[in-house]
Amino acid sequence: MSGSPTYLFGVGATKAGTTWMYRYLAAHPECHLRSVKELHFFDSLDKGFDRQIKVNRDKLERVTAELVVAPAARAERLRGSARDLAEWLAVLEKGEDLAAYRAYLEGWRGAKRVVGDITPAYADLSGARLNQMLSSAADHRVVYLLRDPVSRFWSHVRMVASRSRAGQADFALEAGRVVDRVLAGEPSEIAKRSDYQGALTRLWATVAPEQLLVLFQERLFSAPGLSQLCRFLGIRARTADTAVRVHEGLPLAMTPMQKARIRAFLQPQYDFVAKAFPALPDSWHATRDGVTA
Repeated sequence: MSGSPTYLFGVGATKAGTTWMYRYLAAHPECHLRSVKELHFFDSLDKGFDRQIKVNRDKLERVTAELVVAPAARAERLRGSARDLAEWLAVLEKGEDLAAYRAYLEGWRGAKRVVGDITPAYADLSGARLNQMLSSAADHRVVYLLRDPVSRFWSHVRMVASRSRAGQADFALEAGRVVDRVLAGEPSEIAKRSDYQGALTRLWATVAPEQLLVLFQERLFSAPGLSQLCRFLGIRARTADTAVRVHEGLPLAMTPMQKARIRAFLQPQYDFVAKAFPALPDSWHATRDGVTA
């Protein structure tokens, strides 16, 4: 192993391209990202580790069962996933053990320069927890991805609605019910993860400017955006198929009324981000100004 690596903390936003970024970096020859993308270590310090232990134990059981019947072409990848899940479970079962957390991230890395934990839920961490996370590594970088607020909100709605769908018509009805609940003020992860203002305010108060990259998803999916990300991490830029999307979910168009209501709900987010980043992507301007259908 060569020197201490740079730690990447991907802190969100949910449904803003974090899985795409994870896969891009996991395939990069200078990066070492374990097959468990979202570790949920630092948010579990507040919520407890029981849920993550169960989630990862269930995943390990599924992967182990799949490995028994997997063709040779997939077996090697599944063995790696099973190893990573078993090792991560061992960390979770220790509770608050930063040394074990770091050892997991760096395990099997060889001489690769960057290790990472991409957990969008970290955007909700308090300043104290963010400081604890950053202090776990001397050399760290934090990436926060932004996506057009209405598009992000709707993608999150579709993800939630899809969990209870019985058919396309029911899916549309459930998506409408989810929107109604959020806009009525019911506490939800959708509203929480839409709060760019809160997340950015906490990050700016905690992370040194040179160690924080706020990147628009719409620009991540481009050669200049990838170059910016790689330069920030101190690695060579590599090309990628930026047309590929992951976890897009079931397709469903917003009605004009839904879009207008969601846009009005998210207007403070557009205003806040526009003030902080005047050069917004064109799609943000179009949605904010009601140009798109």
